Amino acid sequence: MGNKNISIIGGGVIGLGIGWQLAKAGASVTIYERDRAGRAASWAAAGMLAPFAEAHTEEQELLNLGCESLSLYPQWVEELATDAGMSIGYRVEGTLIVGLEADDTDQLRHLYEAQQHLGLEVHWLSGREAREIEPALSPRVTMAIHCATDYQVDNRLMVAALQRAYQACGGVLHENCPIQKIVIENGVAIGVQTQNGFHETDVVVLSAGCWSAQIDGLPDAIMPPVRPVKGQMLALQMEEGIDIKAVIRTVRARYPTSVYLVPRSDGRLIVGATSEEMGFDTRLTVGGMFELLRGAWEAVPGVYELPVLETWAGLRPGSRDNAPILGKTPIENLIYATGHYRNGILLTPITAYEITTLILSGETSETIAPFQLDRFLR
Repeated sequence: MGNKNISIIGGGVIGLGIGWQLAKAGASVTIYERDRAGRAASWAAAGMLAPFAEAHTEEQELLNLGCESLSLYPQWVEELATDAGMSIGYRVEGTLIVGLEADDTDQLRHLYEAQQHLGLEVHWLSGREAREIEPALSPRVTMAIHCATDYQVDNRLMVAALQRAYQACGGVLHENCPIQKIVIENGVAIGVQTQNGFHETDVVVLSAGCWSAQIDGLPDAIMPPVRPVKGQMLALQMEEGIDIKAVIRTVRARYPTSVYLVPRSDGRLIVGATSEEMGFDTRLTVGGMFELLRGAWEAVPGVYELPVLETWAGLRPGSRDNAPILGKTPIENLIYATGHYRNGILLTPITAYEITTLILSGETSETIAPFQLDRFLR
């Protein structure tokens, strides 16, 4: 089965991850990317591997998928480092979720109870105990939850490593090559049309993130219900006195945006992220930047002095129920791997391994069965 010919639409971490695993298994794989590989949502992400920090907002099945993917990460990091010859900045310092006011305490308690109910490894801390772990925290932090097993990777390093590993295994990458049409005949996907003509293929994988519903040729009935959700972010340069080690998240009952601060090994501090339904608009706004900076400053007052290195906005691919769309479709040989919303980096290993197994064996595992498109078609 290894000699299959596979076309993947979209060269973010999901497309590159699937492509790498398939090429490694001996398939001949071509990725078509509308822009530059990995420069959309994959590039804009913060790289948090945090199924527990968001556990209360998610369905049990999605939490299970996230936890299973997190457990694959050590293997994934090692395999990717071997094939790409580079590190992806995998860090295991854990996450602190902090609250500053009485209103926040209620929200934090609610989250803590939900996490305990799910049997997650979390600890309730006083403000003083939180500052022992992270001395840069504000004296106004009154309580915190410590998630010891929420980790992070540097998503931009992961993009570079996946591209390198994919091409080292013989995968072909066409950048600046949008798909004009998925070609379907008699209910079977037979290839893709680009500006360079028609390319016949055994399997088409749609992993185009928030652009997945924009591609021609799909029948309306199976259009993936994926929309762009804008996130504005910025990067600061950490300096002496503000050397943060753990990921810090705020819970703010009274503000529209809770923020997270993600320290990188190169001294950058990522601050994110707004969540806005603004279509494909990626402009930065005063309000968005203000919310992020205010949230960061309230949790860690020392950021006031830090230089701003970069600002950007990305578009997360949100599905109708904010869970990914994975696996077979009513069109034969057309596979979906899209709609990962806020969890694309976290879910990359399990998506890559599972979709590869599905394509090579034809079998849908129990792991991804709940996430098939058919849940929207019933």
